[in-house]
Amino acid sequence: MDDLTTLARHHLDQAKADPHGRSAHLFLHNGPLRQSVIAMVSGCELDEHNAPPAASLQVLHGHVRLTGGGDRMDLIAGQVQEIPHERHGLRALEDSVVLLTAVTATQGCPTPYEDPATA
Repeated sequence: MDDLTTLARHHLDQAKADPHGRSAHLFLHNGPLRQSVIAMVSGCELDEHNAPPAASLQVLHGHVRLTGGGDRMDLIAGQVQEIPHERHGLRALEDSVVLLTAVTATQGCPTPYEDPATA
């Protein structure tokens, strides 16, 4: 069993020492399910990238901005948000740690963009 509080503290310390200002750790990998802790110092950005079939972002510490599709959403500790199904990015508005939960495959279950009749 992993302790999210311990992981968050550890990776925030690592992010502060990292020249890129971030640290991440995939701690749960079960079939298509992935959970990662991502720590970022204030001002650090994850450039836009593609979204997995399903994902959520929970802020464990700090304040982040999730961007995608021309929209932006500020999230603070304790909040959780579905990740948009388009390219998206993340910026730490203060030293922050997030929990990324992603499903990387949906075999037999269509993604929002698939027609169930052809999936």
